Amino acid sequence: MKVIYLETIKGKAKKDEVKEVNEGYANNFLFPKKLATLATPKALLEIQKRMDTIRVEREVQDDLLLKNLSQIKDIEVTISANANEKGHLFSSIGTKEIVEALLKQKVSISEEFIILPKHIKEVGDSMIQVSIKGKKAEFKLVVVKI
Repeated sequence: MKVIYLETIKGKAKKDEVKEVNEGYANNFLFPKKLATLATPKALLEIQKRMDTIRVEREVQDDLLLKNLSQIKDIEVTISANANEKGHLFSSIGTKEIVEALLKQKVSISEEFIILPKHIKEVGDSMIQVSIKGKKAEFKLVVVKI
């Protein structure tokens, strides 16, 4: 019996996956717990439409990310932070703070794309790398003392 999984079941199938399963397993476990539905032609068509929509949305998101990547090349981001007389920051600057500073300049990049080997702990300039889909860019981050 062919079923469409409605939920991901670890070790069995992922959500929206179509699989051939034993009839007893489907009737006694999957259907009562609403983990799967029968793979009718109508249901298969709906799954295909949903997957096409998701694919198109991902392509649009990828295009936006690559556009943001091209914007990043020429910007300089400044973050103000508390520091002592020697320039050591009281709290380090990580990807979260960098993303917030980028948003102030109307550039939206997720934390997962920022390559930061270690948190920034001192006042000064740093070059921050961003990598999206194998393409890389750098921007200048300036940390100033408040």
